[in-house]
Amino acid sequence: MKKYYFILGLAGVIFTSCQQNTAKETDQSASTEITSSATPSADAPVMVFEKDSYDFGKIKQGESIQYAFKFKNTGKTPLIIKNATATCGCTVPEPPKDPILPGAEGTINVVFNSAGKIGVQDKIITITSNGNPAINEVHLIGEITQP
Repeated sequence: MKKYYFILGLAGVIFTSCQQNTAKETDQSASTEITSSATPSADAPVMVFEKDSYDFGKIKQGESIQYAFKFKNTGKTPLIIKNATATCGCTVPEPPKDPILPGAEGTINVVFNSAGKIGVQDKIITITSNGNPAINEVHLIGEITQP
């Protein structure tokens, strides 16, 4: 009989424990949804690019291309670029380090090295900022031919 109560008690503890973990997971997912669906401030900076893609045409394998993506902060607060990354190590973006004031312009300098590449290329540069939207993309497009 003691064995029966012990097993029944153990099953109750396990069942209660599982229910608490499920409740915690539900609470965490609900808080994540609230955070991700938050609307941006009306005063948020806005990054507007002069051109969101640059076609460098045809170049020979091994050549490098440099381009400056120009943008303007059309928002009401300073724009802070947190990060700029490219789809591969052959493309290196250099964002401005200082905040871009409302109404001011800035550039993201990009260097693409075509060594080891062949054919049509579309390199995507992803810019993360405090702006609205928080993530912007620009493209470096062209074709690499044999030397």
